[in-house]
Amino acid sequence: MKKSIIMVVNPISGDVDKAQFVEAVSFFAKKENLELILYETSGEGDLFKVRELYKEYQPERILVAGGDGTIKMVAEAIEKHDVILGILPAGSANGLSVDLNLPIALEENLEIAFYGNYIEIDMIAINGKKSLHLSDIGLNADLVKNYENSETRGMWGYAIQAYTTLKDMQDPFEATITANNQTIACVARMIVIANSQKYGTGVIINPDGAMNDGKFEVVILKNLDLIVFGKIITGNMPIESDDIEIISTDRATIKTNIPVSFQIDGEYCGAESILEISILPKQLKVAVA
Repeated sequence: MKKSIIMVVNPISGDVDKAQFVEAVSFFAKKENLELILYETSGEGDLFKVRELYKEYQPERILVAGGDGTIKMVAEAIEKHDVILGILPAGSANGLSVDLNLPIALEENLEIAFYGNYIEIDMIAINGKKSLHLSDIGLNADLVKNYENSETRGMWGYAIQAYTTLKDMQDPFEATITANNQTIACVARMIVIANSQKYGTGVIINPDGAMNDGKFEVVILKNLDLIVFGKIITGNMPIESDDIEIISTDRATIKTNIPVSFQIDGEYCGAESILEISILPKQLKVAVA
């Protein structure tokens, strides 16, 4: 019986035409004598449908053409199975692929997705939801919310919404963070829950982060003015600053004095005042160079 490979495509991510991705994967699959099972996300029941496709075809690899949100959805669908995830970056901000040092060129990514080695990466549970990459509360989550509600995609869309977000910025929030048997109180503009180092812009928010070390970092950004936030957007942020504090742990609780905007891997999740966070070690195999 012919072996299969599943390709999950998000048709609207990043305002990128996915036809070239599908065409290139079809060519590779044919060359390898693999049956290609193509699934386009719709935003309705995708996780369940991908899970059912995996059960039916049991491929050794699943390819994803989309952004971090699509990758996270597929990761959740296959996390209990022995299958390698191949990433073809096609979102607005491809944070996970930037962190994994995947190339930009489609042809090179196809080689890795089909034939590359893999690493086993951790995931983070936050209030029962899963995070693969970077989640946060505060200013960046406001930006994600504004971006999701806007018409303009891509980095230009982010730049426009960054200006809007800063213009409408509220007062800092108060937070209490419990981790490593210690509790600290702080006033912050933004708190990042980081499984990795970089946002999709390439900015290093968590210099010592690793996706397979059994830990995550809580990054507290106490002051964010227009210049610093601009640096986060454009990838030039100085991490050596008195305004930044980083806690490495495998479990934490964050409580805020008011409900604060919250996002996971580039998807807005509403406002929260309590986050219960824990590491989920070695949840996913991802193809790397």
